[in-house]
Amino acid sequence: MAINELRSLSTFIKAAELGSLRKAAQALDISPQAASKALAQLEAHLNARLFHRTTRVMSLTDAGQRLLEDVQPALLGIQRALAHARTAKEEFAGPLRIAGPRTTFQPILWHLVEEFCALYPDIQPDVLLDDGVGNWVEDRVDVGFRLGPSPHEGVIARKLFPLQLIVCGAPAYFQRYGAPGSLAALASHRCSAFRNPGTGKVTPWHVRLGEQIVDQPVVPAICSNDELFELQAVLSGSVLGQLAGVTAAPYIRSGRLVPVLLDHIPEFGNYSVYFGSRTSQPARARAFIDLAVKRLTDNPAYLLSAEELRDGYRRVRGTE
Repeated sequence: MAINELRSLSTFIKAAELGSLRKAAQALDISPQAASKALAQLEAHLNARLFHRTTRVMSLTDAGQRLLEDVQPALLGIQRALAHARTAKEEFAGPLRIAGPRTTFQPILWHLVEEFCALYPDIQPDVLLDDGVGNWVEDRVDVGFRLGPSPHEGVIARKLFPLQLIVCGAPAYFQRYGAPGSLAALASHRCSAFRNPGTGKVTPWHVRLGEQIVDQPVVPAICSNDELFELQAVLSGSVLGQLAGVTAAPYIRSGRLVPVLLDHIPEFGNYSVYFGSRTSQPARARAFIDLAVKRLTDNPAYLLSAEELRDGYRRVRGTE
């Protein structure tokens, strides 16, 4: 239905209810001229006279009475639906569709969702984890997380924290095989590799050389498409691995993993939170975005400082 027809019908119904076109114009907050024009357009469109008019009174014709009976319930339903759509974005209840990468980000997102649910128990997060690009529009995503730029146009991004990539191993590995002193020495070490579940391709290690980030080829002793499996392999002392800083950080801080090749640790892009227009964002989505920005922006829990990395590396000297 075109918007002029909707306005014309609203004017017609209000005039029938109040018995006055002037009062209908006041109730609808439009000018009397606009109300008269809207009614005239409707009568011309239907080729029917809807009101008997005198200087003081207007009453429905038979055609007008039939139209009122037919359209009034439907129009009231439309008005209720529009009012609900306007207020729904302010409700702190209902579903909230969240998308993010499966690899690395699962525990981070879970802690965030857990806190959010405690704050807003009437909101139901619907979480979609996928390492593929996906289509946030088709999937009706309210809030998305991604490493690097969004593949979708028209979304707003807030940077959260950079992703460190750390070559590390368990003390047991270094007791058995020693520590690599250079990138070239990796050729003689047992290394793990990650197979991207979205593309099916083995991901090369990414290392820093000066100001550049380059691919470092390794011959994998173990290859997996699951980050937790790779983490367990590294913790067991069977292989070296290049792990995301957010994954390795608690184990490096506890001494269960030791970082090596510290001069070659890159910050491989940034995790960001993505969302649509700020003005049309539902209140529940805005609340979740605000919490994500507050809890995740440069959070030291997910970043190892240079001092922490050096302290961790010192432990390898006692394991060789």
